[in-house]
Amino acid sequence: HVQLVESGGGSVQTGGSLRLSCEASGFTYNRYSMGWFCQAPGKEREGVAAIDSDGRTSYVDSVKGRFTISRDIAKNTVDLQMRQLKSEDTALYYCARFNGMGGLDWGQGTQVTVS
Repeated sequence: HVQLVESGGGSVQTGGSLRLSCEASGFTYNRYSMGWFCQAPGKEREGVAAIDSDGRTSYVDSVKGRFTISRDIAKNTVDLQMRQLKSEDTALYYCARFNGMGGLDWGQGTQVTVS
């Protein structure tokens, strides 16, 4: 079955950096688009960045120029490099697989706190 395991969250000061990583298993990784989403307290989950099977990327406007999504096909991982972090980036960050049927498969989430 599909498994997505995030790591790399933590606490950081404003202006700092963090790198999130997601290890995927249970499916043919290089066939699927992958993404990172976040959910702040009291808010709905929203998309942050995505990368398709050809390596094309997209970002929500609020993180453009600060965050970079990348994937390693050999390691079945998708990373999110976060720089110039702001307090409003504080959220639970989820790795997701676009399952090709209009839905998403989720990891358990990793907390990012910026203060």
